[in-house]
Amino acid sequence: MTDAGKRFRRQVFYIPGYDPFPPRRYRELYRSEGAEQAKISGYSLRQKPYKGDGPYGWVVTSLMNGRPAESRIQILQWSDIVRESMSAGIWATYALLVRTAWIYLSTGALFRLFRLRAGPGIAAMYPVVMLLGQLLVAVLAALGLGWVLALVVPGWLGYLLGLAVIWPVLEGFRRIDGKFFVHYLLLDFAFTAKHKGRNPPKLEARLDDFAALIAAALADPDLDEVLVVGHSSGVHLGVSVLARVVAGDVPLGKLGFLSLGHAVPMQSYLPEAQGLRADLAALSQSDKVFWLDVTAPGDGCCYALCDPVACSGAGSDNQKWPRIISAAFTQSLTPETHRKYKRRYFRLHFQYLCAFDAPKDYDYFQITAGPMSLADRFGARKPSASVSRACYLPGAA
Repeated sequence: MTDAGKRFRRQVFYIPGYDPFPPRRYRELYRSEGAEQAKISGYSLRQKPYKGDGPYGWVVTSLMNGRPAESRIQILQWSDIVRESMSAGIWATYALLVRTAWIYLSTGALFRLFRLRAGPGIAAMYPVVMLLGQLLVAVLAALGLGWVLALVVPGWLGYLLGLAVIWPVLEGFRRIDGKFFVHYLLLDFAFTAKHKGRNPPKLEARLDDFAALIAAALADPDLDEVLVVGHSSGVHLGVSVLARVVAGDVPLGKLGFLSLGHAVPMQSYLPEAQGLRADLAALSQSDKVFWLDVTAPGDGCCYALCDPVACSGAGSDNQKWPRIISAAFTQSLTPETHRKYKRRYFRLHFQYLCAFDAPKDYDYFQITAGPMSLADRFGARKPSASVSRACYLPGAA
């Protein structure tokens, strides 16, 4: 803990989920939502570009409860890897659908995921149902066109020519995917399942780079805290990065990990995810990190209040982390705001990074830009009462 008059200095490394967009999107989200939260909560928050070396980022200065703080926030991006994985054409996408569904079904992972929490399992089935529905619409359109053409040409030829409409219909659906996120979700699941739970070599190399950046920041004596934030798929990447970091020399009390909206079991339940499960076990037992996990039952895209370590079969008697709390969307958002976003599932999945109408103890901007470390802020906080530590071992019947 720092003196009241001293400016608290923090380095934040943010690891996005499966997201093809450039990091400036997160800068603008932080700017707009941070300004809104500062107005609601009555503190000062100022943002400016970061012009130094290293990953893209920005600098935030704040004054909260009379105490100044400065945070440098940088994005550990892997969006280029995501974009490469999203290059499949229409027919390749349907091939991925078959392959991904087979992996989750044949390994039994899908059934165990449904037993753990139904919401994310339904989200996993959504692209399967929608893509098959789109294919059905395309086939019906082809039959309809074939019937019309059969009025003026031989029937077999009319229906054969009608098949030509299938690809344009499917391509049309893909062009409006920003409204439905069908292709996006499938490609996300396909990326996770491609190696049955192992990270591809290019991503593993990127995680090594991330670990080196974090270790270098921890060696900076001018920093009071190094905070790693992982959101969605960025949570299990953050686990694997920090397992590398804590294997080395880390100053005690300086490293924090904030995991938001995790979907860890989507990978950890796959049969070749031994590396992730080992990383979960190692990080959960380390005394070199303070790990806070935040989810919300209102977020249907995450495993809300599920211990990502225990539910992956990586828990032990020596487990210290994570400390699990709820963002309590129904209590921290007004009824009007909650109704506005209730059916906008992706927007709710990003609510952790946004302003709350009536924040409780979770405030993203106080955590990432305020004058207290994660450990000081939440060290005495008890876990939420409804946390599930149910364990369904990968590969179990």
